[in-house]
Amino acid sequence: MPIEQVRLILGDALGLGQLRLDEHAPLLGAVPELDSMAVAGVIAALEQHFGIEVHDDEISARHFATLGSLSAFVRGKLSP
Repeated sequence: MPIEQVRLILGDALGLGQLRLDEHAPLLGAVPELDSMAVAGVIAALEQHFGIEVHDDEISARHFATLGSLSAFVRGKLSP
């Protein structure tokens, strides 16, 4: 499932390499590199990797609360 892929994409997009985060690891406020500009880059990378489209009104801080919540968001975008 996408959690491993999301972890890799997040690490690459933030320039942090391979992250050692579990699904409950907090992101916003806990990872200093994840600021508003970085969120845009992460979303673009997720869109490209998974072939999804994320509209501006779908972006919420709750999706970036933890690695698990971000992965669940991607999983939801992959489901019809």
